Amino acid sequence: MAEIILTVGTRKGLFIGRKRGGSNTWRFDDGPYFSAQAVYSVAIDARGDTPRLLVGGDSSHYGPSVFHSDDLGRTWTEPAKAAVKFPKDTGASLERVWQLHPAAAEPDVVYAGTEPAALYKSRDRGETFELVRPLWEHPTRDKWVPGGGGEGLHTVLTDPRDPDAVTVAVSTAGVFRTLDGGKSWAPSNDGVSAVFLPDPNPEFGQCVHKVARDAVDPDRLYLQNHWGVFRSDDAGAHWTDIGEGLPSDFGFAAVAHPHRADTAYVFPINADMDRVPADHRCRVYRTSDAGRNWEPLSAGLPSEDHYGTVLRDAMCSDGQDPAGIYFGNRNGEVFASADDGDSWQELASHLPDVLCVRAAAIG
Repeated sequence: MAEIILTVGTRKGLFIGRKRGGSNTWRFDDGPYFSAQAVYSVAIDARGDTPRLLVGGDSSHYGPSVFHSDDLGRTWTEPAKAAVKFPKDTGASLERVWQLHPAAAEPDVVYAGTEPAALYKSRDRGETFELVRPLWEHPTRDKWVPGGGGEGLHTVLTDPRDPDAVTVAVSTAGVFRTLDGGKSWAPSNDGVSAVFLPDPNPEFGQCVHKVARDAVDPDRLYLQNHWGVFRSDDAGAHWTDIGEGLPSDFGFAAVAHPHRADTAYVFPINADMDRVPADHRCRVYRTSDAGRNWEPLSAGLPSEDHYGTVLRDAMCSDGQDPAGIYFGNRNGEVFASADDGDSWQELASHLPDVLCVRAAAIG
């Protein structure tokens, strides 16, 4: 049966858990990998004959880098030359790699999102990357403002039907789309609020935290904003507020079910100035009707007052059906559900701050 691999990027290295399909028993490798490096991004690329893990590590001594492993994390390779590097004429230097995304419709293509906010494209499964200059040189760029965590391009979505259609999100510039393979980009924030600006409905400048794509309808997207949860039914051209029914519409993470239509998950946070779970309760919220209604999922999660914040890439699914849903928090706890979120178990505790979580079935 397939092996489920769970990667947990933390502020002090990468932890990897494994279990056989059908089992409830997890085994974590001796670790961490990349000790003392902050791991903000991980991708599990299962598209080819040989699965590849990609990691965006951030050493305080050597700087950021992209590593890869073709044996599911047992050994790692770092390119001799920096995989992601700003060209000299940009006057910029790489601070971190926020996102690594294997393209949905191009077998060897991997995208990287960085800070400063830029998009890079690799055609060799993440060994070398090239700056997507039209987005870097977008006429609105000089008005982009870093968010509280920096100016990061933290979300990349590729369309399984069309390799030329790519959606990205930047904190704090909002959502941008290309339909021509990156030659041109347009803001795509109609209906998304920016309550912290004098004009709360600008063309760009929203602090989008995460965007996820519906499993059945690729034109349906779910967006967690800096205040507000939204849905688009036209690939991001327009957005509708779907936050009613949540205890708070502030949060960071958004995940779509890998197989069910209209099904997505968020983790509500009290407020931007009170970044703890809403009502101090550890709960994932799920919608099964595209945001018309939300239900709390807490069976097996801590029932006492809880203060573990879940960051934008610290919740994911493993692609299975029923779906495995996973999240980690800044308390260093990792939780897993093997039944679409109906029930949970704690997999790890006392880890460093969890920055990102990725899972997939291999084999």
